[in-house]
Amino acid sequence: MNKIRYYGGCDVGSTTGKAVILGPDGIAGSSLIPSEVDPEITARLALEKACAAVAGLGDIGNLAYLIGTGYGRNEVPFANENISEISCHAMGVFWCDPSIKTVVDIGGQDMKAIAVADDGTVREFAMNDKCAAGTGRFFEAMSRIFRMDLDAFSNLSLNAKKTIPVTAQCSVFAETEVISLLAKRNPPADIAAGIQNAVAKRCFTLIKRVGLKPRLTVTGGCAKNQGLLVELKRMFQIDIAPLTIDPQLIGALGAAILASRKG
Repeated sequence: MNKIRYYGGCDVGSTTGKAVILGPDGIAGSSLIPSEVDPEITARLALEKACAAVAGLGDIGNLAYLIGTGYGRNEVPFANENISEISCHAMGVFWCDPSIKTVVDIGGQDMKAIAVADDGTVREFAMNDKCAAGTGRFFEAMSRIFRMDLDAFSNLSLNAKKTIPVTAQCSVFAETEVISLLAKRNPPADIAAGIQNAVAKRCFTLIKRVGLKPRLTVTGGCAKNQGLLVELKRMFQIDIAPLTIDPQLIGALGAAILASRKG
Protein backbone atom coordinates (compact mmCIF):
# COMPACT_ATOMS: atom_id res chain seq x y z
CA MET A 1 0.00 0.00 0.00
CA ASN A 2 1.34 3.40 -0.97
CA LYS A 3 1.97 5.79 1.89
CA ILE A 4 -0.16 8.96 1.82
CA ARG A 5 1.95 11.95 0.83
CA TYR A 6 1.40 15.28 2.54
CA TYR A 7 2.76 18.65 1.47
CA GLY A 8 3.37 21.70 3.62
CA GLY A 9 3.27 25.44 3.18
CA CYS A 10 4.47 27.81 5.89
CA ASP A 11 3.88 31.57 5.74
CA VAL A 12 6.08 33.38 8.26
CA GLY A 13 4.68 36.88 8.58
CA SER A 14 5.73 39.81 10.74
CA THR A 15 2.74 39.40 13.07
CA THR A 16 1.49 35.83 12.52
CA GLY A 17 2.77 32.45 11.42
CA LYS A 18 0.54 30.27 9.25
CA ALA A 19 0.87 26.67 8.07
CA VAL A 20 -1.24 24.49 5.78
CA ILE A 21 -0.88 20.76 5.20
CA LEU A 22 -2.23 19.52 1.89
CA GLY A 23 -3.24 15.89 1.39
CA PRO A 24 -4.94 13.90 -1.38
CA ASP A 25 -8.35 15.25 -0.37
CA GLY A 26 -7.35 18.90 0.02
CA ILE A 27 -6.48 20.75 3.21
CA ALA A 28 -5.71 18.19 5.93
CA GLY A 29 -4.51 20.57 8.64
CA SER A 30 -3.74 24.23 9.28
CA SER A 31 -2.63 26.62 11.99
CA LEU A 32 -2.46 30.33 12.73
CA ILE A 33 -0.28 31.58 15.59
CA PRO A 34 1.26 34.89 16.75
CA SER A 35 4.78 35.39 15.45
CA GLU A 36 7.75 34.83 17.73
CA VAL A 37 10.82 37.08 17.61
CA ASP A 38 12.72 34.32 15.75
CA PRO A 39 11.09 33.47 12.38
CA GLU A 40 12.47 29.92 12.53
CA ILE A 41 10.71 29.30 15.83
CA THR A 42 7.49 30.78 14.41
CA ALA A 43 7.68 28.45 11.41
CA ARG A 44 8.42 25.39 13.51
CA LEU A 45 5.59 26.05 15.98
CA ALA A 46 3.05 26.74 13.22
CA LEU A 47 4.02 23.60 11.31
CA GLU A 48 4.03 21.41 14.41
CA LYS A 49 0.52 22.57 15.25
CA ALA A 50 -0.72 21.95 11.68
CA CYS A 51 0.96 18.54 11.51
CA ALA A 52 -0.61 17.54 14.83
CA ALA A 53 -4.04 18.01 13.25
CA VAL A 54 -3.30 15.33 10.61
CA ALA A 55 -3.79 11.81 11.92
CA GLY A 56 -0.81 9.58 11.27
CA LEU A 57 1.44 12.28 9.82
CA GLY A 58 3.78 12.71 12.75
CA ASP A 59 6.36 15.48 12.64
CA ILE A 60 7.53 17.98 10.03
CA GLY A 61 10.14 15.60 8.65
CA ASN A 62 7.40 13.34 7.27
CA LEU A 63 6.19 15.98 4.80
CA ALA A 64 6.97 15.02 1.21
CA TYR A 65 7.90 18.63 0.39
CA LEU A 66 7.76 21.90 2.30
CA ILE A 67 7.80 25.44 0.94
CA GLY A 68 8.35 28.53 3.08
CA THR A 69 6.97 31.94 2.19
CA GLY A 70 6.33 35.34 3.74
CA TYR A 71 8.42 37.93 5.52
CA GLY A 72 10.62 35.36 7.27
CA ARG A 73 10.81 32.72 4.56
CA ASN A 74 14.59 32.89 4.30
CA GLU A 75 14.90 31.96 7.97
CA VAL A 76 13.24 28.53 7.63
CA PRO A 77 16.22 26.20 7.12
CA PHE A 78 14.14 23.01 7.17
CA ALA A 79 12.03 24.07 4.16
CA ASN A 80 12.89 22.42 0.83
CA GLU A 81 12.39 25.73 -0.95
CA ASN A 82 11.36 29.34 -0.36
CA ILE A 83 8.97 31.18 -2.69
CA SER A 84 7.73 34.79 -2.67
CA GLU A 85 4.44 35.37 -0.87
CA ILE A 86 3.18 37.17 -3.97
CA SER A 87 3.27 33.94 -6.00
CA CYS A 88 1.82 31.98 -3.08
CA HIS A 89 -1.12 34.34 -2.56
CA ALA A 90 -1.94 34.24 -6.26
CA MET A 91 -1.90 30.44 -6.28
CA GLY A 92 -3.86 30.16 -3.04
CA VAL A 93 -6.62 32.44 -4.32
CA PHE A 94 -6.67 30.59 -7.66
CA TRP A 95 -7.17 27.28 -5.81
CA CYS A 96 -10.11 28.76 -3.88
CA ASP A 97 -11.75 30.45 -6.87
CA PRO A 98 -10.18 30.56 -10.37
CA SER A 99 -12.55 33.36 -11.38
CA ILE A 100 -10.80 35.84 -9.06
CA LYS A 101 -8.29 37.85 -11.07
CA THR A 102 -7.31 40.67 -8.69
CA VAL A 103 -6.01 40.30 -5.14
CA VAL A 104 -5.24 42.90 -2.48
CA ASP A 105 -3.01 41.39 0.19
CA ILE A 106 -2.70 43.52 3.32
CA GLY A 107 -0.24 42.07 5.80
CA GLY A 108 1.32 43.25 9.00
CA GLN A 109 3.86 45.53 7.36
CA ASP A 110 3.07 45.89 3.66
CA MET A 111 0.31 46.02 1.07
CA LYS A 112 0.27 44.37 -2.35
CA ALA A 113 -1.98 44.33 -5.39
CA ILE A 114 -1.70 41.18 -7.48
CA ALA A 115 -3.09 40.48 -10.95
CA VAL A 116 -3.66 36.73 -11.27
CA ALA A 117 -3.19 34.97 -14.60
CA ASP A 118 -5.50 32.24 -15.89
CA ASP A 119 -3.18 29.51 -14.55
CA GLY A 120 -2.81 30.96 -11.06
CA THR A 121 0.57 32.58 -11.64
CA VAL A 122 1.28 36.28 -11.15
CA ARG A 123 0.53 38.42 -14.19
CA GLU A 124 1.62 41.64 -12.51
CA PHE A 125 1.98 43.10 -9.02
CA ALA A 126 2.51 46.37 -7.19
CA MET A 127 3.71 46.76 -3.65
CA ASN A 128 3.86 49.37 -0.90
CA ASP A 129 6.45 48.36 1.70
CA LYS A 130 7.99 51.78 2.41
CA CYS A 131 5.44 52.97 4.97
CA ALA A 132 3.38 51.27 7.68
CA ALA A 133 0.27 53.32 6.87
CA GLY A 134 -2.47 51.04 5.58
CA THR A 135 -0.99 47.85 6.99
CA GLY A 136 -1.94 45.60 9.87
CA ARG A 137 0.46 47.47 12.16
CA PHE A 138 -1.32 50.70 11.26
CA PHE A 139 -4.73 49.29 12.19
CA GLU A 140 -3.31 47.94 15.46
CA ALA A 141 -2.04 51.42 16.31
CA MET A 142 -5.41 52.97 15.43
CA SER A 143 -7.34 50.48 17.56
CA ARG A 144 -5.13 51.34 20.55
CA ILE A 145 -5.91 55.03 20.11
CA PHE A 146 -9.63 54.20 20.19
CA ARG A 147 -9.10 51.96 23.25
CA MET A 148 -10.65 48.91 21.61
CA ASP A 149 -9.55 45.62 20.11
CA LEU A 150 -9.12 45.12 16.37
CA ASP A 151 -12.46 43.37 15.89
CA ALA A 152 -14.36 46.21 17.53
CA PHE A 153 -12.40 48.83 15.60
CA SER A 154 -13.02 47.07 12.26
CA ASN A 155 -16.77 47.46 12.82
CA LEU A 156 -16.71 50.98 14.26
CA SER A 157 -16.96 52.79 10.90
CA LEU A 158 -20.10 50.82 10.00
CA ASN A 159 -22.01 53.17 12.32
CA ALA A 160 -20.59 56.38 10.80
CA LYS A 161 -22.95 59.19 9.80
CA LYS A 162 -20.27 60.81 7.64
CA THR A 163 -16.59 60.40 6.76
CA ILE A 164 -14.09 62.70 8.45
CA PRO A 165 -10.99 62.69 6.24
CA VAL A 166 -7.66 61.54 7.66
CA THR A 167 -5.19 63.20 5.32
CA ALA A 168 -1.76 62.36 6.75
CA GLN A 169 0.21 60.03 4.48
CA CYS A 170 2.59 58.89 7.23
CA SER A 171 1.54 56.41 9.92
CA VAL A 172 3.04 58.50 12.74
CA PHE A 173 1.44 61.73 11.53
CA ALA A 174 -1.88 59.92 10.98
CA GLU A 175 -1.87 58.84 14.63
CA THR A 176 -1.31 62.44 15.70
CA GLU A 177 -4.11 63.61 13.40
CA VAL A 178 -6.56 61.04 14.74
CA ILE A 179 -5.73 61.91 18.36
CA SER A 180 -6.40 65.57 17.53
CA LEU A 181 -9.73 64.74 15.87
CA LEU A 182 -10.82 62.74 18.91
CA ALA A 183 -9.76 65.57 21.23
CA LYS A 184 -12.08 67.89 19.31
CA ARG A 185 -14.95 65.50 20.18
CA ASN A 186 -15.61 64.35 16.64
CA PRO A 187 -17.68 61.13 16.57
CA PRO A 188 -15.28 58.15 16.76
CA ALA A 189 -17.23 56.24 14.09
CA ASP A 190 -16.87 59.13 11.63
CA ILE A 191 -13.11 59.32 12.26
CA ALA A 192 -12.87 55.54 11.83
CA ALA A 193 -14.64 55.91 8.49
CA GLY A 194 -11.94 58.39 7.46
CA ILE A 195 -9.23 55.91 8.43
CA GLN A 196 -10.85 53.13 6.37
CA ASN A 197 -11.23 55.53 3.45
CA ALA A 198 -7.55 56.49 3.60
CA VAL A 199 -6.46 52.84 3.49
CA ALA A 200 -8.90 52.06 0.68
CA LYS A 201 -7.35 54.91 -1.34
CA ARG A 202 -3.93 53.30 -0.92
CA CYS A 203 -5.39 50.04 -2.22
CA PHE A 204 -6.93 51.92 -5.14
CA THR A 205 -3.55 53.41 -6.09
CA LEU A 206 -1.88 49.98 -6.16
CA ILE A 207 -4.73 48.31 -8.06
CA LYS A 208 -4.61 51.02 -10.71
CA ARG A 209 -1.01 49.97 -11.38
CA VAL A 210 -1.90 46.33 -12.04
CA GLY A 211 -5.35 46.89 -13.54
CA LEU A 212 -8.61 45.86 -11.92
CA LYS A 213 -10.15 42.73 -13.39
CA PRO A 214 -13.19 41.12 -11.77
CA ARG A 215 -13.37 39.39 -9.44
CA LEU A 216 -11.59 41.16 -6.58
CA THR A 217 -10.71 39.66 -3.19
CA VAL A 218 -8.70 40.64 -0.14
CA THR A 219 -6.21 38.40 1.68
CA GLY A 220 -4.19 38.76 4.86
CA GLY A 221 -5.34 39.71 8.32
CA CYS A 222 -6.93 42.96 7.16
CA ALA A 223 -9.38 40.94 5.06
CA LYS A 224 -11.24 40.51 8.37
CA ASN A 225 -11.68 44.28 8.71
CA GLN A 226 -15.35 44.70 7.83
CA GLY A 227 -15.16 48.49 7.68
CA LEU A 228 -12.36 48.31 5.12
CA LEU A 229 -14.24 45.77 2.99
CA VAL A 230 -17.32 47.99 2.91
CA GLU A 231 -15.20 51.00 1.91
CA LEU A 232 -13.40 49.04 -0.83
CA LYS A 233 -16.75 47.87 -2.22
CA ARG A 234 -18.01 51.45 -2.26
CA MET A 235 -14.84 52.80 -3.85
CA PHE A 236 -14.49 50.14 -6.56
CA GLN A 237 -18.22 49.63 -7.11
CA ILE A 238 -17.60 45.89 -7.07
CA ASP A 239 -18.35 43.13 -4.58
CA ILE A 240 -15.42 41.73 -2.63
CA ALA A 241 -15.34 38.02 -3.42
CA PRO A 242 -15.34 35.80 -0.32
CA LEU A 243 -12.79 33.01 0.04
CA THR A 244 -13.47 29.41 1.05
CA ILE A 245 -10.84 29.46 3.81
CA ASP A 246 -9.49 31.93 6.35
CA PRO A 247 -7.92 34.74 4.25
CA GLN A 248 -4.87 34.74 6.52
CA LEU A 249 -4.07 31.19 5.41
CA ILE A 250 -4.00 31.95 1.68
CA GLY A 251 -0.22 32.41 1.44
CA ALA A 252 0.47 29.16 3.30
CA LEU A 253 -2.12 27.39 1.16
CA GLY A 254 -0.47 28.62 -2.03
CA ALA A 255 2.90 27.43 -0.74
CA ALA A 256 1.47 23.98 0.00
CA ILE A 257 -0.08 23.78 -3.48
CA LEU A 258 3.23 24.66 -5.08
CA ALA A 259 4.93 22.09 -2.84
CA SER A 260 2.50 19.39 -4.04
CA ARG A 261 3.68 20.02 -7.59
CA LYS A 262 7.21 19.12 -6.57
CA GLY A 263 6.31 15.65 -5.36
